Amino acid sequence: MADTKKQGFFARTSSFFRSCIGEIKKITWPTPKQTTKNFFIVLVVIIIAGLFIYALDRGLYALLNLVMSTGTH
Repeated sequence: MADTKKQGFFARTSSFFRSCIGEIKKITWPTPKQTTKNFFIVLVVIIIAGLFIYALDRGLYALLNLVMSTGTH
């Protein structure tokens, strides 16, 4: 018959942290050059998205003013 005895709390916790450390060792960290490149890519995308949202806001505001000014005459 197979041994079906449950592990204790400390044995499970120890096993969990050992597996966490094993997984952390598998991580491939980016080089500083890759990090800098990715930072500038993210920065450019944020600026483009911000400009798009700004232009959309200004355009819709102008359209709203046009609609509101023509409705009162």
